[in-house]
Amino acid sequence: MANKNLSAAKNAKNDEFYTQYADIQKEVSAYLEYNPDVFRGKTVLCPCDDPEWSNFTKFFAQNFDTFGLKKLISTSYAYDSKNPKPDFDWQPTLFEAENPNYDAAKSPKNGKIFTLTDQEEPPRDLDKLKWNYLEGDGDFRSDEVKKLRDEADIIVTNPPFSLFREFIPWLTEADKKFVIIGNKNAVIYREVFPLIKENKMWSGKTEWAGGLWFETTSKVDVDKVVNGVNMKNVPSIWFTNIDHGRRHDPLILKTVDRNIKYSKHKEILGIGYHHYDNFDAIDVPYTDAIPSDYDGIMGVPISFLDKYCPEQFEIITLTKTPIGNDFRTKIYGKQIQHNPNGTVQEVTKANDGAVLKIEEPLTDKPYYEVDGLLYKATYPRLLIKHKNLQK
Repeated sequence: MANKNLSAAKNAKNDEFYTQYADIQKEVSAYLEYNPDVFRGKTVLCPCDDPEWSNFTKFFAQNFDTFGLKKLISTSYAYDSKNPKPDFDWQPTLFEAENPNYDAAKSPKNGKIFTLTDQEEPPRDLDKLKWNYLEGDGDFRSDEVKKLRDEADIIVTNPPFSLFREFIPWLTEADKKFVIIGNKNAVIYREVFPLIKENKMWSGKTEWAGGLWFETTSKVDVDKVVNGVNMKNVPSIWFTNIDHGRRHDPLILKTVDRNIKYSKHKEILGIGYHHYDNFDAIDVPYTDAIPSDYDGIMGVPISFLDKYCPEQFEIITLTKTPIGNDFRTKIYGKQIQHNPNGTVQEVTKANDGAVLKIEEPLTDKPYYEVDGLLYKATYPRLLIKHKNLQK
């Protein structure tokens, strides 16, 4: 259901997901615990953000002095750029309309910039935040916002989900520290996975389980209402290149034999691990079932990154076309896909990732027939290897 909700949101380009203040506080606290001076003397940019609605700028403004920030910059999209075909007349908020900077002509067409610096009289907080209109619509890809990016030391935001693939190159080409939110499946994007493999990006402190709850402006795509506020759960996670302590905690694992004897997973209990037919690795369908004493390559779920310790494991590749192509040991010819409803079709899907040989047809999932042999596909897997075996 969560993936369906995310797809629906992306298809509708419903990017109006507002991160909860408590979630920002929980995540940022982990970086401060690891390094209390991580934000000291730094300029923080929150692009794709509007403190009239969003909590990122509010959070950093209210903690400006506590964190020792040098400058806070926030930019917002123009209303017309977010809603190219509005179904009602544009009305500014009271925050904007009652401000001396208000310009009726610019209001729907120009983005806004909000700033707070250490030159303001203390205490420096949300009340000292200054704003004005940008020359353009506030798109993060504009030269105007790129200049602000280049000025910043740290980028913190929840970028539009529909533009995440474009946001990552924009972010990394400037070689900045960052704390951002994206959907879980972004791990397998060709723009993202190489950064994870090269230890240039990793999972944030917040656990993956359950996704994140956002405030949404949608009136129809709503999962629950809390105190009159529409809320949406999206399978999303924090991505960062700022260190925190949890990512250096090694997993406590059992040996192959103990997993076979005592695993809570029926796929492993009394059975063991299956070897892929087209990758030189075993399939480990659960992170807690990774064997401590296996010296070869293992395919694990992408959710493994929630527990990934770089001192414990090496990430080798991803079993997804085209990223893992060079590691494949076999390419299949003619493939017949058998569907649960009894239909069949010729496909090439067995070459998209890792597959396992099966003895009997599946009844609840598609399976593939190649030269009389049967196979099932796995979800995209990370291929990993122990750095130091736990005996």
